Amino acid sequence: MLPSRHERARAALQNDDAGSAVLEFTFLGLLLLVPVVYLVLTVGAVQGASFAVVGAADQAAKVFVDSDDPAEAHTRAQEAVNLTVNDFGFPPQDAAVTITCGGTCLEPGSSVTVDVTLKVPLPLIPTMPGLNTSAATVDSRSTQLVERFG
Repeated sequence: MLPSRHERARAALQNDDAGSAVLEFTFLGLLLLVPVVYLVLTVGAVQGASFAVVGAADQAAKVFVDSDDPAEAHTRAQEAVNLTVNDFGFPPQDAAVTITCGGTCLEPGSSVTVDVTLKVPLPLIPTMPGLNTSAATVDSRSTQLVERFG
């Protein structure tokens, strides 16, 4: 005996999945896509910070050895780091600079080494006191020689 039209309609209503594929696709898509996008943003921030510290250390060492006296050299090196880090979109106060001289600073034939360290914040996370929002810390070192015949 064939089921009646009323029984077929009731069975169709009980097994109706119409529209659930769109809901599942949207929900699972967001659930999987958001972490992937955040990972890409974080990796991009770390890569940008890597470029920033390499450029900052290199420029700071170059302007240091090109200066006439050590006080001016330290000031110019710090300004070079601040400018370079800021150009890459990072706050200059997150960068730490260490300058060491091999021998007497700015003496012909001596060397100058500049270390720059930068804390990379997590993207889209506001900073709060007592909360570590750093994704990574990147650093770079550059050494320049003071010219003998300058």
